[in-house]
Amino acid sequence: MSLHADALAMLRAWVAPSSSQDLLRRRYVAHLEATPDGVFKSCVPDHLTASCVVVSDDGSQVLLTHHRKARRWFQFGGHLEPGDRTLWAAAARELREESGVPGLEPLPGLVQLSEHPVPFCAPSGDVHHLDVRFMAVAPVGAVPAVSEESLDVRWWPVDAIPDPDDSVLELIKLAQGLIQRDC
Repeated sequence: MSLHADALAMLRAWVAPSSSQDLLRRRYVAHLEATPDGVFKSCVPDHLTASCVVVSDDGSQVLLTHHRKARRWFQFGGHLEPGDRTLWAAAARELREESGVPGLEPLPGLVQLSEHPVPFCAPSGDVHHLDVRFMAVAPVGAVPAVSEESLDVRWWPVDAIPDPDDSVLELIKLAQGLIQRDC
C-alpha cells in the first residue's frame, strides 16, 4: 500500500472526537481524493504532515520542541517523505529525529487533525499543513536531546507551556483523556 493510500484509508476510517474534527477529516479526505501527491511537501498550497505529542505517563507534563523556523513550542513532526510507508511511520520517524528519546514511538491511532498556515514554508506564504497528529507516552526518566531542527527540547508542565497554540492545547487534552481512559 502506498503512503497516499494509507493516509486515505486511515482518514476515511477515523472516528473524529468532535464535529469540527470530522469537518477537517472530510477536508483531508477530499484533498487526498483530488491530489495524488497530496501527502508530499511539493503539493502546494496544501499537503499532509505527521506529528506526535509526547506526554508523561501521568499526563502532567508534555515534551515539546522549540521549532527553529517557527520560533514557537510545538509537538514533534514534519513533512512526509517518500520512504515513509504510513502516516504512523512518518510520525514515528519525526519523533525519533526530533526528540532524541531512544525507542519512543507513537501509540497506534490518530488523535487529532490540525490545518494551519505555514508562512515560513514557501516564499508566497500561501501554504497549509494538514497535520495528522498522534501521541506517545514517554517512559519515566526519558531524557530528550536537541536536534538541528530545534532550538530547544524540554519538558513542560501542561499548564505552563509558553505561548501555547490552541490546537496544541486541545491535542494535549485529548492525549490526557486517552491516558486516563487506558488506566
